Amino acid sequence: MNWDNIGTQRLVLKGLEASDDEFIFRQFSDEYVCRYLYDAEPFTDIDEARQLIGHFGSDRNPTVNRWVIVDKVTGQKLGTCGFHCWDKENNCIEVGYDLREEHGRKGIMTEALTAIIDIAFSEKGINRIQAFTSLDNVASCRLLEKLGFTNEGIIREKHLFRGRYYDHYCYSLLKREWA
Repeated sequence: MNWDNIGTQRLVLKGLEASDDEFIFRQFSDEYVCRYLYDAEPFTDIDEARQLIGHFGSDRNPTVNRWVIVDKVTGQKLGTCGFHCWDKENNCIEVGYDLREEHGRKGIMTEALTAIIDIAFSEKGINRIQAFTSLDNVASCRLLEKLGFTNEGIIREKHLFRGRYYDHYCYSLLKREWA
């Protein structure tokens, strides 16, 4: 997808680059960040971070995009957000995001997601954005509801992880609902 870098009041959302490998490794090896990610084990090797960057940063895969969320003032990398599973025929896309524990409850992810949602609806022809979140991830549910997403219900046994099936909420936001 390779969307441009995005600036907000406090943040810069920049596309993943090879030089982000250490940050991505720290991010996705962190137990707090990964506690509700039931589709992959936490990273144990920096090569896993490089593979993720290759997946999201490649022109060969036009259905995905991921930004690193950077504090404008300090330059500190705070988390990531982005889109994947772009169904171009139906103008539908899935959003994903993660934030380190120390950066929670500061409005960072609300600010970042507002920016990428605006662009998805106004410039990319997206009509529906969906998100799947663990039933236990109360903070993610609150964030999505704050942004105007509708909880469409439970997707039963969506992920098999460590020998157990996990249910997820399915949230959606339509272009006509975005103010």
